[in-house]
Amino acid sequence: MYNRIGVIGNKDSVLAFNAVGVEVFDCTQPEHAKELIKRLSKEGFAVIFIAEQLAEQISDVVTRAKTQPYPAIVAIPLDKEGTGYGMRSIKKDVEKALGIDILFNRED
Repeated sequence: MYNRIGVIGNKDSVLAFNAVGVEVFDCTQPEHAKELIKRLSKEGFAVIFIAEQLAEQISDVVTRAKTQPYPAIVAIPLDKEGTGYGMRSIKKDVEKALGIDILFNRED
């Protein structure tokens, strides 16, 4: 059953998620993040939030995961300054699904 939510990132950034019932995983290394995603996928996680910086470094794993119904992997900015990877990823997914850019309504 897919009913768990997790967040992967550095300890200081993810600890607050624990207060709202999200399972937190302290991780700063791309190889460790890859292993965590594989493990959490097998353990029935429905959603995995991951720090943008890590997601960008393992974009191949994130892209591959999008071909499966679960888990949904969402890149989020966890540091003071995000990289923009999460928003670009969501924009790309919406454009793919709808065929148009409804988020920004512009050509890149």
